[in-house]
Amino acid sequence: MEHFKDVIKPKNWLESLNCAIEGVIYAFKTQRHVRYHYALAACALLISLFLKLPMVEFALFALSVVILLFAEMINTAIEEAVNLIEDKHHVLAKNAKDVSAGAVLISSIGVAIMGYMIFSKYLHEPMGMALREARLFTAHIAVIALLLVLISVVVLKATLGKGQPLHGGMPSGHAAVAFSLFTSVSLLTLEPMVVILSFIMAVMVSHSRLVGGIHTRLEIFAGSILGLGLTLLIFWLFSVIAR
Repeated sequence: MEHFKDVIKPKNWLESLNCAIEGVIYAFKTQRHVRYHYALAACALLISLFLKLPMVEFALFALSVVILLFAEMINTAIEEAVNLIEDKHHVLAKNAKDVSAGAVLISSIGVAIMGYMIFSKYLHEPMGMALREARLFTAHIAVIALLLVLISVVVLKATLGKGQPLHGGMPSGHAAVAFSLFTSVSLLTLEPMVVILSFIMAVMVSHSRLVGGIHTRLEIFAGSILGLGLTLLIFWLFSVIAR
């Protein structure tokens, strides 16, 4: 414990404030997710100012962001304290870290709900205008796009010589199919909530392949881009033909 002798307890409120600022800086420098949340919070708050949110909505959204950042800071503090006490990976240490991480997850969900309730009314009209032409399409275009995505996955895997059509290899077939369906559902429904939910489902399907060790991040990313890009291309081509 010799290396802790130089730590001096703050003597007044100014030194305590400096310690608090150092804590914020330490969490920002050492925790990747803290940096992500700060960046997202800054972007969201700038957007809220651009949209000229009513004061009540702005205050509620800002409060939810503060709670999320507070949860991240508590999570970091608990992880540091557990690491100090327990050098080995003990189940109780894991439980403490999991619970603190769960607090961050719950806060993130709260921010997402708050953000949707506040910003959805501003996003609904632009999304409807951007995708209005998609209402001219019928469901068979989504089927055609899905079949072309599957064919592309098979061709790529056969060319690269690794994996089966929907198991392993480059690109991820599950990710390609999931994001193809997400794109089709989004274009055919034009409903922001449906778009968000279908996107979450596509991400969960893709993430399950990563967790299962079946695909790498690069393979999942490639499959996602293939499914999304090719489906958008098919819908765009039909829109041009329809004109």
